[in-house]
Amino acid sequence: MSFYDLLQQYPATEIQRRLEQVESRDIDRVLTNSRLTITDFLCLLSPEISDAQLETLANRAHRITSQRFGRTIQLYAPLYLSNECHNGCKYCGFSADNHDLRRKTLNDDEILREAEHLQRQGFRHVLLLTGEAPEAAGVDFLEHAVRLLTPRFSSLSIEVFPMSRSDYQRLVDTGVDGLTLYQETYDQQLYPELHPYGPKSDFTFRLAGPERGGEAGFRRIGVGALLGLGDYLSDAFYTGLHARYLMRRFWRSQVTISFPRLRPAEGGFAPRSIVSDRQLTQLICALRLLLPDAGLLLSTRESAELRDNLLPLGITQMSAGSCTAPGGYEGDEGEAEQFSINDHRSPDEIRDIIAKFGYEAVWKDWDGAFANQHP
Repeated sequence: MSFYDLLQQYPATEIQRRLEQVESRDIDRVLTNSRLTITDFLCLLSPEISDAQLETLANRAHRITSQRFGRTIQLYAPLYLSNECHNGCKYCGFSADNHDLRRKTLNDDEILREAEHLQRQGFRHVLLLTGEAPEAAGVDFLEHAVRLLTPRFSSLSIEVFPMSRSDYQRLVDTGVDGLTLYQETYDQQLYPELHPYGPKSDFTFRLAGPERGGEAGFRRIGVGALLGLGDYLSDAFYTGLHARYLMRRFWRSQVTISFPRLRPAEGGFAPRSIVSDRQLTQLICALRLLLPDAGLLLSTRESAELRDNLLPLGITQMSAGSCTAPGGYEGDEGEAEQFSINDHRSPDEIRDIIAKFGYEAVWKDWDGAFANQHP
């Protein structure tokens, strides 16, 4: 069964109906369960959760994370290779509708300068990002970039456009070990409104991307929804359902979940729903109970204060010192960014904060040589 088939078994109207039926005693019962069912997870997303229940949930999430991951936080950095894109996404700074954006695809020298900047800061795990413009930054371009970067970093992941299984296999064979692909929203009626044209308008092809990545052999597979695009609770539930499906089907791969909330970007898209800090905290803790072994990521989209407060509650990986524009680390490329970041602290400052909380910042926990991937 594909995840698309599974998704059809949980219509949004039924999810809303079940959420409306959750009572306080249901939440208390779930909080005592050692392992959660998908129905239990839904209970923990209920807006009816009290402050006392949320505190119990947070304490359980902290204990489970400490047991499974220890007191460590892996640090990574995004490296934007291109902002050229043919998609008309209503919410993205890279949208083809944004005619004022200065388009840029890095050449070899620029890629290496950005890489050297991240190396000097201590990063060994890097996430490569592009828009969706195959003639400017397609699979051949990515394969070449990976060959440039593998001698410099122990782990390379991609957050780009969805590909065929064979193209994913090419990148795995070249040295990429991680794939991140957000569905943005799991609402099949809303999705075409937000993605009116371009390759990204194909909901089902994008939805099946992580499965093709799992079949290609990525060591890590990351999913998430862009919180605020659609109904928050539905997208939160489907994110957990998706991650759980991937963990069961591709048990050799680590599944990670991100929690991006909409940030300001060119075009001024207004979120359809506002996800509060309390709701985000509740989602992170509920996912930790549902999926004790999943990696939970928090990016610099969030404020420094919130990231510090969420650090002990389930987070295992954080970005630091991020720039969302191609060439932005070593040049003045702020006008070409995808979205505005919210935590502007340097990697060293993030490392020191992590230590202050009694945790250890991990710069490297994997090397492609372990899998004999690097050519």
